[in-house]
Amino acid sequence: MMTRPTLIAALFWIILDQASKWIMLLVLDLDRVGQVLVMPPYLNFVMGWNRGINFGLFANSPDLLRYGLIALALAVSAWMILLGSSSQSKLSAIAAGSVAGGALGNAFDRLYHGAVVDFLNMSCCGINNPYTFNIADIGIFAGVFGLLLFSNDEKPKV
Repeated sequence: MMTRPTLIAALFWIILDQASKWIMLLVLDLDRVGQVLVMPPYLNFVMGWNRGINFGLFANSPDLLRYGLIALALAVSAWMILLGSSSQSKLSAIAAGSVAGGALGNAFDRLYHGAVVDFLNMSCCGINNPYTFNIADIGIFAGVFGLLLFSNDEKPKV
């Protein structure tokens, strides 16, 4: 049973995600300023309100999609918490918690702001990336990657 690492990982990503968004919106006033050049072109803060799914797909959909995405995030998070809690591998449990925490961070945005707060923009090597993402997305990506890497470490239950 790996309930504790799963919950700690989920809380870590939720807190880091929401704190970063609070800083962007309330301290840097990014929604008014639009962008802050940090280390151009490698890292910039660029305000993005994502009302859709990945890369803004379905951004003009009705509010039904918004609530559907919130429900989906809650379902995926519950599944990840259960998966992590039943895991025999600490790394798999942490990875599952990372997915859950990231999904819950973005679901909170949809509920509170009506859209996901995206602000990280990274470009390199002559390629100008027009998309933004956030810390929750990093948690989801890292968690899925971790599950792919470490879920084979599970020992069969006898």
